[in-house]
Amino acid sequence: MRRYPRNMQGYGGKPPAADWPGGARVAVQFVLNYEEGGENCVLHGDAASEAFLSEITGAQPWPGMRHWNMESIYEYGARAGFWRLHEMFTSRDIPVTIYGVATALARSPAQVTAMQEAGWEIASHGLKWVEHRDMPREEEAAQIAEAIRLHTEVTGEPPRGWYTGRCSVNTVDLVTETGAFDYVSDTYDDDLPYWREHAGRQQLIIPYTLDANDMRFAIAAGFTHGEEFYQYLKDAFDTLYAEGEAGSPKMMSIGLHCRLIGRPGRAAALARFLDYARGHDRVWFPTRLAIAQHWAERHPAPAAAERPSTMAKDAFVAKFGGVFEHSPWIAERAWESELGPAHDTAGGVHNALARVFRSASESERLGVLTAHPDLAGKLAAAKRLTPESTAEQAGAGLDALTDDERATFTRLNDAYVAKFGFPFIIAVRGLTKDDILAAFQRRIDNSRDEEFATACRQVERIALLRLRDMLPA
Repeated sequence: MRRYPRNMQGYGGKPPAADWPGGARVAVQFVLNYEEGGENCVLHGDAASEAFLSEITGAQPWPGMRHWNMESIYEYGARAGFWRLHEMFTSRDIPVTIYGVATALARSPAQVTAMQEAGWEIASHGLKWVEHRDMPREEEAAQIAEAIRLHTEVTGEPPRGWYTGRCSVNTVDLVTETGAFDYVSDTYDDDLPYWREHAGRQQLIIPYTLDANDMRFAIAAGFTHGEEFYQYLKDAFDTLYAEGEAGSPKMMSIGLHCRLIGRPGRAAALARFLDYARGHDRVWFPTRLAIAQHWAERHPAPAAAERPSTMAKDAFVAKFGGVFEHSPWIAERAWESELGPAHDTAGGVHNALARVFRSASESERLGVLTAHPDLAGKLAAAKRLTPESTAEQAGAGLDALTDDERATFTRLNDAYVAKFGFPFIIAVRGLTKDDILAAFQRRIDNSRDEEFATACRQVERIALLRLRDMLPA
């Protein structure tokens, strides 16, 4: 059995109604990352200096040494950048979510007080602003616990949101396992919040952003001046606002750093965007916690449900073994394939089953075709059809034929089977008996190869319709 853990399905092109307060067309959410004093530094017990997201091109860690220039760049964020941004947001009455590194917050009591007096949310940005990629699971869990403890000690209350940033493959699971957070933001995979199940717990995910993010001032493939940043934010806002006008409101996350956007030449671009967004009506400027609370109220965590990709083989075959008529071997082989969250819908299971059917030998596919009953045939008359076939044929009125109509179907069935070696198959849902007779008469003139291919497509169509009765689309 192979299972693929990544979720490529999401809302599948059918996002839920965000229903933002006041009928807002877009929720614009600003995050200010407070990392200054929590970065890699030998003074903090780290093995080397910081080398990430600074003004220094091509920066490298200095093992065992302080990097005075790097330290002073980070210090600018705390000493000057933070206060410039604090004035910019408070003067416009726009709330901010702080992603606060716990050790950084502990070294900045004045800034923490200013955050709290402004009514900003202070979420956790981990214990230290360091790379977690290779950190053992147990060590990362311990650091998460210490981040919560220190954050609570410094701010007076535990964090309710989490974002590590430089995370590991274990981060979201570990944070979920604490059961302590209203939301986690260590993903970049959607424009709306969603629920993620782990270890029997539903965790709300509020995706973050690396594109509408001033970090791109500090990387080679990023923004070089403020106007680029402003234009990118404006384009993103305009697109999302238009989607909201069309009835599909989304969320716009904007990521900021005190030492980056806090520089005067960049801050001006941010100020222009703030005023541009504020100039539109029906725009909601929430904290991430406000988004989490709104989403949990409007779209509560789903009840636990057995998902196809997590079913035991016997349960999977019992549920889906009859989707392809009397052919449980298709479900058996599909279960052995690479299933994942994208297969937990009608379309997903259908794709897995259809792939098995399409790759089967011709004789195996012929066996599936011959397993189908004649339309309005002897099995129907004897009430020996499967429940699915009975309902499908009845829906098309094939259980209420006149004697002449039944004789016509019998004649066509006999001629069709004599010519092709398998019964006439058509997905009857939505068709009338006249539609079916017309298709019967048209297809009987096909070549054997043409009709074999047509019958196989109809078998797949029947399977899809059956699955849509069983699973969400």
